[in-house]
Amino acid sequence: MSSNANGTGANTPASQLESVLPIHPTAARRGNPIVVQSDLTSYTNDHIISKFTNRGADVAVVEGQYIVTPTTKQYEFQTERKVAKTGLMMVGWGGNNGSTLTATILANRHNIVWQTKNGVQQPNYIGSLLRASTIRLGTDPSTGKDIYVPVSDVLPMVHPNDLVLGGWDISGARMDEAMSRAQVLDYDLQRQVAPHMAELGAPLPSIYYPDFIAANQEARADNVVPGTDKQAHLEHLRADIRRFKEQHGLDRVIVFWTANTERYSDIIPGVNDTADSLLNAIKTSHSEVSPSTLFAVASILEGEPFINGAPQNTFVPGVIELAERTRSFIGGDDLKSGQTKLKSVFAEFLVNAGIKPLSIASYNHLGNNDGHNLSAEPQFKSKEISKSSVVDDMVAANPLLYKPAQPGAPKGSKDAKGEHPDHIVVIKYVPAVGDSKRAIDEYYSEIFCGGRSTINIFNECEDSLLATPLILDLTILAELLTRVKYRDASPNSKAEFAPLYPVLSLLSYMLKAPLVKPGTDVVNSLNRQRNALEAFLKACVGLEGSSDLLLETRIW
Repeated sequence: MSSNANGTGANTPASQLESVLPIHPTAARRGNPIVVQSDLTSYTNDHIISKFTNRGADVAVVEGQYIVTPTTKQYEFQTERKVAKTGLMMVGWGGNNGSTLTATILANRHNIVWQTKNGVQQPNYIGSLLRASTIRLGTDPSTGKDIYVPVSDVLPMVHPNDLVLGGWDISGARMDEAMSRAQVLDYDLQRQVAPHMAELGAPLPSIYYPDFIAANQEARADNVVPGTDKQAHLEHLRADIRRFKEQHGLDRVIVFWTANTERYSDIIPGVNDTADSLLNAIKTSHSEVSPSTLFAVASILEGEPFINGAPQNTFVPGVIELAERTRSFIGGDDLKSGQTKLKSVFAEFLVNAGIKPLSIASYNHLGNNDGHNLSAEPQFKSKEISKSSVVDDMVAANPLLYKPAQPGAPKGSKDAKGEHPDHIVVIKYVPAVGDSKRAIDEYYSEIFCGGRSTINIFNECEDSLLATPLILDLTILAELLTRVKYRDASPNSKAEFAPLYPVLSLLSYMLKAPLVKPGTDVVNSLNRQRNALEAFLKACVGLEGSSDLLLETRIW
């Protein structure tokens, strides 16, 4: 019997289930169905051009009274309509996230269906903000009903099936072997997709500096770029990116860190605090230049976006300055998939309801390689920092419940930070549970007239199956944002269209510790992050942001 008859040939799926199920709506191709008919929006063969009024308010406090002055500023956006042929190079390609993402894209690309104990399962992109959620466009005037469209239909975006995949890993296991090692996907899917994974071969050798990740990862490090010369390593990575781009005829490459969490790098004046000092530190192979920072610098110098999906401080000040200098795009940090995403919603709900959280205790355990690496204290500290900051802006927004920071208070004191809930994060490595992470949160709050409320939440999730759609969203959005330009459209302005600021804070919805423009406040509120992204996408087609006022339903 041939291998194809068993559904294990390179041309799989050969299963009788093939074509039984139609393509899932989240994986379907729909073209670009939205056309805005407005004097604010125009279309050419190459671009969508929109006019947008950014509305805000300046607030001054005079003797306890708030003096509010509304402000407006005119902008134009220009979005290139042609979607770039895009490659995704993952650092840690052979890890749980990288192998799972690759296998599921291949399953969607070939429409491979598989058997589970619950029946037939089809591939999809559930969990992707772009592919599996919708936004409100407006109302149907004949019925008064709201009209919703997939987020991915608002502007031309890369389809996940079209991404060209590659990357690096310190483990030399072939991609089919990496998928099997991860133990994330159902066996029948692995069986059918394995030949396609095998055709991709093994990841490229990666950078391994033992000091930055847990010692327990050494056994996997059999596929590393030799030597200790960090300048040579930088040139090696740049050559890898150029070669991948040339071999596949790509217009754009997104480099994505989904490898192990590193320890924090020390910020040292003259080493990594400026772009020039960082480049010199690489030349001298300074010990505080981490692998992730090296990948970021390589991407920036090649003019390709770099996204950090882990919590370490990859983006030391010198990296941000280098990105500004070269106008290359960067985004991070740390994928926000489960416990932290829920916390950013629930803490905001409590504070906005006038309830005062006094403490938030978060415990989780998992058994995949991420958990193994995080069992080392320096790597856990990186994760603890990214998880712990998620409620800061919500607390700062309500001085009625929390005493604000006191100007002039000693640095590091409680008064300097302001009142804040006690917040603790615990992560434990339990091999038996594998990729199925358990998370327990307790919210202990003050309620009316000295009362207390305790809310406990237990959350069990398959870690990699929540994280991988976020990698897709971040990749697709990063590519889109390279095609968007803006200009000041004020009456006397002669500004030309220019790229967006290099730090892609619009990616915040998918990230635990969002990287923002230096000097601006971090927004962790999931609702505000989603609204900002939605408003920006609509602005690029000349539409106002979402309005839940629904004034027509509240007046005669």
